[in-house]
Amino acid sequence: MKFTVDHDDNIVIFTLKESRLDSSNAPDVKAELLILCQPTISALVMDLSRVDYADSSGLSALLLAYRQLRDHKIPVVLVGVRETVRNLFRISQMEWLFEFYPSREAALQQLQTSSSQ
Repeated sequence: MKFTVDHDDNIVIFTLKESRLDSSNAPDVKAELLILCQPTISALVMDLSRVDYADSSGLSALLLAYRQLRDHKIPVVLVGVRETVRNLFRISQMEWLFEFYPSREAALQQLQTSSSQ
């Protein structure tokens, strides 16, 4: 599985560099997210701009991140989500769990503005 992890202050940016988020790589994504989703971060930004397809296993990985951070009120932000993947969020009624932004830059700008208020 190809991915990168970057940091912008206390914001963790996880970029999945795969065209699919499904049963073939969801266990690896979950393992990485368990490491990254710590109460010491201020937000998790997941860049899914390269993902063309996701299934329930992929959504399960994202749900894991949400559950790990929810009690600490740390947002999980999804960026670059393509319409086909976004429809899966709508169908599964999970869309409301996440914040969506068109780009990493837009998400970081909003998160930094929110944290300074």
